[in-house]
Amino acid sequence: MMALLESHKKAPKSGKTKSLVIFVHGYGADGKDLISLGDPLADHMPDTVFYAPDAPNKCQMNPMGFEWFPIPRMDGSTEEAARAGMEEAVGILSDWLDETMKAEGVTAAQTVLVGFSQGTMMSLHVGPRLADKLAGIVGFSGRLLAAESIDEVVNKPPILLVHGDMDDVVAPSSMPEAAEILGKAGFEVFTHVSKGTGHGIAPDGLGLALQFMIEKLKV
Repeated sequence: MMALLESHKKAPKSGKTKSLVIFVHGYGADGKDLISLGDPLADHMPDTVFYAPDAPNKCQMNPMGFEWFPIPRMDGSTEEAARAGMEEAVGILSDWLDETMKAEGVTAAQTVLVGFSQGTMMSLHVGPRLADKLAGIVGFSGRLLAAESIDEVVNKPPILLVHGDMDDVVAPSSMPEAAEILGKAGFEVFTHVSKGTGHGIAPDGLGLALQFMIEKLKV
């Protein structure tokens, strides 16, 4: 069955697709929020096509945006609903990723996931459970979910985690906690603290993400 996620696309600047970057947005946002990041990146990654899908569900707290799964402390949902929502979203995003890679004629080794906040949680969970190993995962301002199931991963792409030290939405301590668990599980993990940055993506973090992607995609 087709995993129909509405998505936003930025075609490669060169007109030739050799790699794929997928932005996975946060709670209450949509793909349009992140696809614009492709503009500053495209000059340095001219053969890269950028996508940013909308999560499958309307956000309970912001009907103008979307959510990958409910967040109990924000929307009053149950832990069971959050877990069930996440499991469903993981399946939908995984299928959509497979379809998008096929449609663009690229492999997992030519693909990077870039998540923000809840999108980071999704990327860190979905990426290592795909059949084939991604070139890398970049996670901004997120957390590692279901750490107890880390032994379910089937591959270990390199990971860059970036977090603002002034983040009041997702605790900055989430980054070293995730890095420790992932590192112990055998992942190559790089981390960066964006000084004076809240719950957002600062220029220094985006610059590091660009370096990481250029190196891992060999563009």
